[in-house]
Amino acid sequence: MSTPLPVVLAGARGHGRWHVENIRRLQKKGLVRLVGVCELTPLTAQELHGLGTPEQSADFGALLDATGARAAVICTPIPTHTDLALTAAARGVHILLEKPPAPSYAAFRRMADSVAAAGVACQIGFQSLGSHALPAIRELVAQDAIGELVGLGGAGAWVRDEAYFRRVPWAGKRRLDGADVIDGVLTNPLAHTVATALALGGTTRAEDVTAIEMELFRANDIESDDTSCVRITTAQGHPVTVAATLCAERADEPYVLVHGSRGRITFWYKEDRVLLQRADHGPEEYEYGRTDLLENLVAHLTTGAGLLVTPDETGAFMKVVEAIRQAPDPAPLPDTAWHRVPGENRRVVPGIDGLVAAAADTLCLYSELGAPWALPAEHRQKAVSTR
Repeated sequence: MSTPLPVVLAGARGHGRWHVENIRRLQKKGLVRLVGVCELTPLTAQELHGLGTPEQSADFGALLDATGARAAVICTPIPTHTDLALTAAARGVHILLEKPPAPSYAAFRRMADSVAAAGVACQIGFQSLGSHALPAIRELVAQDAIGELVGLGGAGAWVRDEAYFRRVPWAGKRRLDGADVIDGVLTNPLAHTVATALALGGTTRAEDVTAIEMELFRANDIESDDTSCVRITTAQGHPVTVAATLCAERADEPYVLVHGSRGRITFWYKEDRVLLQRADHGPEEYEYGRTDLLENLVAHLTTGAGLLVTPDETGAFMKVVEAIRQAPDPAPLPDTAWHRVPGENRRVVPGIDGLVAAAADTLCLYSELGAPWALPAEHRQKAVSTR
C-alpha cells in the first residue's frame, strides 16, 4: 500500500478538531489524503482549509464505499465506537479508534474480535502510548535504576466548568437511551492516566488484571463520576493506583509515578517529560519525542512497522471501564464537600488536589487517606474480581 493513504474522518468537531489538524499536518507531509468527512453538519470551506474538497456525508458506510478510503479515524460519541469500527472492518478499512474504545468489555471484545477476523489494522487512540518516554522508562526499570518495582500511581487534577457536562447529550452520562456511555473522569477525560500507568507497569492485556477497587464520586449534577480513584491488582504483582478529578482547585499536568525500592520516576505524559529520582544521585530530567498514532498506522500499512496500541494492548484498561460500569452509581458528594468558584461556574472540592497527589504517592485510596466524604463503607466498591 502506498501513500498518500486515503482517509475518512468520522467526527470532526469537538475533540475531532484535533484530528482535522493532525490530518492536515500529515497531508502536507504527503502521508495521507482526506477523502471524506462523516458529520451530521458538513464542515465549512474554512474548516477544511488546506484539505481539498473531501466528500461529506452523515452515512459512514456509504462514505467509505464512495471514497475508496483505506483508513478511517473514528472520533464519535463513545456508544457509537463499536458499530462504526465494525462498519469499517467489514469493508476492509483500517482504523484509528478514539479512546475509550468501547463503553463495556463485551462491546470492546466484539469490536476487537471482529476487527481481527476481518484482517484489518486497528489502532486505539491513546496518544500518550506513542511517547518515546515509555520504552526509556521501561529500560530504566530493567536496568535497576530505581530498584525493585513496587507499584505505580497516577494523578490527574483538571478543571472543568458545569457547561462541560452539557456540551453534548452523552457528557457526564453512565447510560443514554438504554445504551452504555460510562463518561467518567477515569474512563474518558483522564483515561490516559489510567492507560499510561497500566502500560508502564506492563499491565496491558485483560488477563493482567486480577482485581479492582474503586471509589467513585461526583460533585457535579451528573450521572457519572468526576472525582474518583481506582486501585488495580495485577498479575505482575505490583498495584496500580490512579486518582483523578475534574473539580481541582487549579489545573495541573497529569502524571504517572513509577515507584521503586530505591527511587522513583515521574512521567508527565502530555509533555513527554521524565524526572528520575534515586538514591545517591541528583535528580535527572529528560524530554522525549512522540510518534503520532495515525502516522504509525500509515507506517504499519506502508512499511510493516509495528502498531503501537492494538486493541489487545488496551484490554487491561477496558477491564477498569467494565468494573466502573458494573459498580453502583457514583455517590454524590455532600454540599459541604464542594463549593462554586465565583464567576467561573465550576465546582471545586477543597483539598482534592492534595488528595490526588497523595494517592499517586502512597498508592492509597481516598478513604485510606482520610477524606471525610470518602469514609462511609457503602461508598467503596472493593475487590471487584475480573476473573
